Amino acid sequence: MARRLRPVDVDFVRSAPVRLVFAREIAAPPEPVFHALAEDVAGWTEWFSAVTLARPTDGGAGREVRLRGGTRFAETILVAKAPEAYAYRVDETNAPGVRALVEEWRLTPAGAGTRVQWTFAADGPPVFRAVLRLARPGLGRAFRDAVTALDRRLAR
Repeated sequence: MARRLRPVDVDFVRSAPVRLVFAREIAAPPEPVFHALAEDVAGWTEWFSAVTLARPTDGGAGREVRLRGGTRFAETILVAKAPEAYAYRVDETNAPGVRALVEEWRLTPAGAGTRVQWTFAADGPPVFRAVLRLARPGLGRAFRDAVTALDRRLAR
């Protein structure tokens, strides 16, 4: 059953009890990377293997996302500033333990390519926080694989 999460704003990315930050440089320039993140929401299933469904909601102000294993999210877009930042807050989820969650993608020119930085900012009870910290390597691998697949997709 979906639960409502605490509504937080984009500043939560800097103040969250758990902040997992991952970065990687890719060959694609910032503009197409931003387009893939913020404008081609349905395309996430093509490059982020954990995502089985992604679709815009509320005329593009939100997203519905489903992951392998059955986790579901209803999200609100907090920032869509082309080509440098995209952030969203999870409003509802069936994931246990989480009380607040914001994800932020920052894009910075890096030579002819882009430095992609993903911040996963969350709050929950102490056990949730500990489990999330233990999940850091897996989330990092998922980020690395997704951004690498996105770069390959954009090169085509």
